[in-house]
Amino acid sequence: MRGLADAARIAAFMRALARVAKTPGRVYLTGGATAVLHGWRDSTIDVDIKMVPDADPLLRAISEIKESLQLNIELASPADFIPVKDGWADRSPFICQEGLLSFHHFDLYAQALAKIERGHATDRQDVASLIEGGLVDRDGLRDYFEAIRPNLYRFPAIDAASFARSVADVTTDARLP
Repeated sequence: MRGLADAARIAAFMRALARVAKTPGRVYLTGGATAVLHGWRDSTIDVDIKMVPDADPLLRAISEIKESLQLNIELASPADFIPVKDGWADRSPFICQEGLLSFHHFDLYAQALAKIERGHATDRQDVASLIEGGLVDRDGLRDYFEAIRPNLYRFPAIDAASFARSVADVTTDARLP
């Protein structure tokens, strides 16, 4: 059984992946990995990533890295679950450079909205942490949601009315800063 990913194991993953890279690229961490690296959680079940480009040598290496580090790694980002605004890569905060790879947190507004849409307890806490930490703000979340709203039809699993209510609940919650 693979173990939980804490900050040290996530850093080991980034170093291991960078050792395989033969060309420059970007790796975007999302979900629990973002929460762990920001210190809101001690660990996460898996490390969700998006690679650009998703070069074959890196994809092939993931399986070996998963086994050697006993770490769950998934190819997943908010763009797999909700529409994201153009320019998301430019809004993705830099984490570090390892060899030829640049590591970033996937667009934090997109992450927050994907978590709001999913609605699990840990997701709600992560969104609260993003707001409390000043990494996203309520107005920005509302604006981002309104910008992606016309494209929700591209994700038939999303109940647009329910998603809109959830965004409204989060962005009007007086308990958040």
